[in-house]
Amino acid sequence: MCGLPRCPITSRFYAQLAMKPASSYQGSSPSVFVGSYGYPAVSGGPLLIDDRDHPPDWLSRGLSIDDIVGIRARTIRGSSGVTRYSDSLQEIALSSRPVDVDIAFEKPVAFSLAFDGTVAPIGLSGSIRQMALTGSASIEPAVDRVTSDTDLGATDACVTLMESDIDVYQIAKLMTAGLLGRNRHFVPTRWAITAVDDTLSVRMKKEIAAFPPLEEIRLFSAELFGNRIVCILVPGDWKYEMIEKWGRHTLWGGEQDVIVQDREGMKKKGYSPISGAYYSARLAVCEYLTRVRRSARVIVVRSISSDYWAPLGTWVIREATRRAMGQPAHVCGTLYFAILEASARLGFDQWVNYSTLIPEMRTQKTLFSIY
Repeated sequence: MCGLPRCPITSRFYAQLAMKPASSYQGSSPSVFVGSYGYPAVSGGPLLIDDRDHPPDWLSRGLSIDDIVGIRARTIRGSSGVTRYSDSLQEIALSSRPVDVDIAFEKPVAFSLAFDGTVAPIGLSGSIRQMALTGSASIEPAVDRVTSDTDLGATDACVTLMESDIDVYQIAKLMTAGLLGRNRHFVPTRWAITAVDDTLSVRMKKEIAAFPPLEEIRLFSAELFGNRIVCILVPGDWKYEMIEKWGRHTLWGGEQDVIVQDREGMKKKGYSPISGAYYSARLAVCEYLTRVRRSARVIVVRSISSDYWAPLGTWVIREATRRAMGQPAHVCGTLYFAILEASARLGFDQWVNYSTLIPEMRTQKTLFSIY
């Protein structure tokens, strides 16, 4: 897209490789990966790295984007038909900690980097010739109970796990490994991530609809790896809008800014043009409203700068929005002042022109109108 003879992003990933191509791997596997090509006859396998593959852990350790790129560049994606090693893959997905494995590849693993805005990138791949688990899984009681219940639908399974304090990352692993629901099958990882975000937030939306509205307009903001998030929560019934701006010369921006918008009411029509980021941000907002037991009309604006030089996956948007919602709220007297404050924090005000929820709130007055 940039027109350069050599991709600078791929080059920076490749520079992080501190290992020689190997035909075998003995170590830990924190997760599994299933591709979407050729669905339903998909390929997948374990992720192989001495790391938990858990984004909140990366943040708690204070890792930079370069540190995370280093981890992902060294991660090996083992590949095989998923039915061939289904039991082993499911045991890895069930475990709350990495499982030790012993793997032989058909030939030395190779650098094979593909970017996906939903899934964190993986630097290496290898076709599995033989695989054996040398360690045992550590399974949480709630995970064991839900995955053993084949009469429990996938939606109820996800919600039950969430209510049992199993985080969204573990739930996505279980879904991709075909361990949830009645009609079980392996699910491409990128689909599972968005499906879990969507499933959990849709269920929370139903609870939020029964809550009383917020008492005032609240504004939250945070930044993570060049992703600036601003959330405006306005008293009222549930409505959600997200506006996303890729600045010029950013990862997916060209010579001009790229701005995309989408919104919903209680029901969402079609898949969002903002892709997985829309659902990840929505989940974080729903978590907050469920926690404070209030309903609101929500505007989330995401602005991406050139500091975000490599796509790390939608977990960045989820955690950035969670970080924003964890900050003290800035209370605004009117929607007008909330827009001014949001624009100041974002560093631009063009986003307002793309909003369809703001004109609606200005023209459709309610008992809670403070616009």
